Amino acid sequence: MANSRGVPVLVLNATTKRETGREAQIGNIKAAKTVADVVRTCLGPRAMLKMILSQSGNIVITNDGNAILREVNVSHPAAKSMIDLSRSQDDEVGDGTTSVIVLAGEILSMAEPWIEKKMHPRIIINGYTRAMNDALEHLKSISKYIDYKNDAEVKTVVKSCIGTKFAHTWSDLMCDLAIQAVRMVTVEENGKREIDIKRYCRIEKIPGGEMTECHVVPGVVIEKDITHSKMRRKILNPRIILLDCNLEYKKSQNKVNHQVKDGKEWEKIMMLEEEQVKKIVMDIVKFKPDVVITEKGISDEAQHWFVKHNVTALRRTRKSIMDRISKATGATVVNRPDEIRESDVGTRCGLFEIKIIGDEYWTFITDCKDPKACTVLLRGGHKDNLAEIERNLQDALAVARNVIYDPRLCPGGGATEMSIATKLMEKAKSIAGIDQYPYHSVAIALEVIPRTLIQNCGGDIVRNITSLRAKHAQGNNSTWGIDGDKGVLVDMNKFGIWEPFLVKSQTIKTAVEASCMLLRIDDIVSGITHKEEVKGGPVPVKDEEDPEP
Repeated sequence: MANSRGVPVLVLNATTKRETGREAQIGNIKAAKTVADVVRTCLGPRAMLKMILSQSGNIVITNDGNAILREVNVSHPAAKSMIDLSRSQDDEVGDGTTSVIVLAGEILSMAEPWIEKKMHPRIIINGYTRAMNDALEHLKSISKYIDYKNDAEVKTVVKSCIGTKFAHTWSDLMCDLAIQAVRMVTVEENGKREIDIKRYCRIEKIPGGEMTECHVVPGVVIEKDITHSKMRRKILNPRIILLDCNLEYKKSQNKVNHQVKDGKEWEKIMMLEEEQVKKIVMDIVKFKPDVVITEKGISDEAQHWFVKHNVTALRRTRKSIMDRISKATGATVVNRPDEIRESDVGTRCGLFEIKIIGDEYWTFITDCKDPKACTVLLRGGHKDNLAEIERNLQDALAVARNVIYDPRLCPGGGATEMSIATKLMEKAKSIAGIDQYPYHSVAIALEVIPRTLIQNCGGDIVRNITSLRAKHAQGNNSTWGIDGDKGVLVDMNKFGIWEPFLVKSQTIKTAVEASCMLLRIDDIVSGITHKEEVKGGPVPVKDEEDPEP
């Protein structure tokens, strides 16, 4: 920066790094391409796995795009923005996390030659936005509706999702688990469907056993044991009370000193404490509960009275678990024992049982009548396998939820992307001026999905892409795509690979909008200063000032 006389004026610190204009835009494009290349081989049924050493020292082995990029530590701002794309895609629809990164990287790389030819970014962005709107319109025209109440049709879609994952060996089992769990937590009110799998569908991993032992529990499973050895471990049709308070002597918030002159006064104080605890327990026991579960602690005195009245108690249960128990059993979480009403008692549970699996005690609250919360129990021999299967099952749950929300499907195997690309190429010819070039670039970028599927299974890229392009150009062949196992052309109507409309539309919108956002950046200022590390010796400690007298 310089003033009117040409003398330079320093505004930024000397350590600040700044990139402006086309230098910043080209840098953003290269950073996005680098991130896309990391997960490119993780697309399709022949995807490769990535082994990542996380910052906490754990090893992550997966081909899930979001799980990989979540553990990657990058410094470039554009690369961090690309990683956030995968996270937002996972939060929104739960699948397509790899596709959105690959597609966004390709769309940005298509803009690089136009940036180098000094085309204004606004022209490129206008072309990209116009292409996105036309792509979404064409996506609606090639989609089809299914009966979301038919498990066989929903299973076809979920199986397509599982087919590209590590758990494809047990695809039938995983599909059944996902559909059963989603059906269980679905709530329909006033014609609207609400499916909250994040709060009311919990996945518990228990090492040991075989994969065939995985099942859905119609209720809640907690890694917890009873507080007293004399309490019952198995109860049929229990009455359950949920509390959000301490079942112990209520201590004063202020510091209180007792002056005790003799033993009788001390005994009187102790008796008052015991009477208070007894009153709290009696307020609960008068409703004849079989199980009492609280978020806070339970004193030994309270445990004694619970045992005398044949009540089983669990303590220090997380709030999220209490919400699921409430949803499954019909109980209401009460803040104070003296405010309990008969309607707050949960009576929908069929069996309360505590089992020992391996070295841990697990509490099962199962056989609930019309449960709106469930637990998926995963068994397996290795913790890394269980962690990857959990990620795959979460994607399957999200796909099943998406189909129930919006029962529209699009052909998979790159057929949707190639059909949209063919449509955009035809429409680009009717656009006048230089706007047609970035519009046409989006069409070329969409071909990266079928091209990557062929590449990852070792097929002939040039021959198969040319054949697929010719097939779609003939018209009425929008369902032809790539067999990700063999790398040949197949009709998805016969091959049976279909994907949810929500996932496809979200992938296109997220990729194009993120590309437009990065292209609008023309100035990057990074002024992060690193503190000097102390080399050897103890860390210097600032001298504390002497307190005032």
